[in-house]
Amino acid sequence: MGQTRRNFLKLAGAAGIGAAAAPRALGAAQGKARTVAARGNGNAGPKELPRNMTFCTLRRDGRYVLGIRTQRGVLDVEKAGKALRRPAPSTIEEVLQGTDAQALKALVDAAVANGAAKAAFVPEDQAPFGPCVTNPEKIMMLGYNYKKHVIETKRPMPDSPVLFNKYNNALNWHGGVINLPQKVAKKFDYEVELVVVMGKTARDVPKEKALEYVFGYCVGNDFSARDLQFKTPQLMLGKTSDGFGPIGPWLVTADQIPNVQKLGLQTRVNGELRQNSNTDDMIFDVATIISYTSQIWTLKPGDIFFTGTPEGVILGKPEAEQVWLKAGDVVITSIEKLGDLRVTLAPQQQA
Repeated sequence: MGQTRRNFLKLAGAAGIGAAAAPRALGAAQGKARTVAARGNGNAGPKELPRNMTFCTLRRDGRYVLGIRTQRGVLDVEKAGKALRRPAPSTIEEVLQGTDAQALKALVDAAVANGAAKAAFVPEDQAPFGPCVTNPEKIMMLGYNYKKHVIETKRPMPDSPVLFNKYNNALNWHGGVINLPQKVAKKFDYEVELVVVMGKTARDVPKEKALEYVFGYCVGNDFSARDLQFKTPQLMLGKTSDGFGPIGPWLVTADQIPNVQKLGLQTRVNGELRQNSNTDDMIFDVATIISYTSQIWTLKPGDIFFTGTPEGVILGKPEAEQVWLKAGDVVITSIEKLGDLRVTLAPQQQA
């Protein structure tokens, strides 16, 4: 059994499968046809990889397959390739490891224009999304990286990036379910975060060149169990339960984002606005994060960074006002130009 299929089966049992929702709030500004027309930062992202595209992952036949957002809906790239008898990458990992960008664009254009590929399209509100990156070598997390969040949690301002990790079992998707580990935790919290996806190998990268190594950006929710998080000095324990790392639905190529340090972020719980901030409040910006970590270890294509959360988390409220998340809650995290990511909370599954 292939690694991608093993990951799918593991996540399907841990995180659940849910229907997708139509974009809303900050993410609604994204628009539909990124493969047709977009303006952004032409110097951002690896030039050898596809540009001016919005990718996603779809769940189909017990595995993850590559999707691309178009004005006709979400294109199942593998299905389109078979319908048009053209070579096509099957997964986002194939794209990140290197694919013929011009051939991929030509395939998308042909599918949009050719009725023979009609069955390869699915409406966005019916798309069975998966995590937009399915098998990263590293999931790197930033803690205490927004000034107002540090203040609300009464922490000292960090002198260097505060890094920890999640594991791949935490990956989840838009429309997914988080089964709360209620036997070991009670204090569940949300964290909207900008997620950075690396596009090429990086080691000892200077800050001024760091964004050239970024493939794209997506929305993330660093879901947290605060009582587990503070059991030890290391944050990981409360961060990497099954399904605690939803990402997606869209992976937007870096060239479409003119200024990654000027993006609005929001969280809504059952429709109520909880977080409302901007990436300009980061203590360590994306370029600094990449440069700093690349001096310590090698970054690989498909590696992802969660870059920290802004103010507005439940943890930051006075103790008497802390009402923790519970089964049945619906959490939507949104980032300007990137979209909306929805998860539903459910009770712990019985073994």
